[in-house]
Amino acid sequence: MVLGRLAHYTFDAVLFSAFLAGVRRSTGLTPSIKPEAMTESPNVKSWIENYLWVGETIMDQSVALMGSSGYFERKR
Repeated sequence: MVLGRLAHYTFDAVLFSAFLAGVRRSTGLTPSIKPEAMTESPNVKSWIENYLWVGETIMDQSVALMGSSGYFERKR
């Protein structure tokens, strides 16, 4: 029961990170990290960068998979 809930929260976190990566790529908007937050905890910036990196990686892999699939086509 706890393992299923942990998997669900992990999936939701990765999905939200991929959503943020899509927003960044389509609009150029990125999260603003205030300098005060970084002085309180030096690991905050690296944790956020790693979290967003996961979203970028998932986004890249998803686009590559869909691009090689016959079920999707690219329209511009």
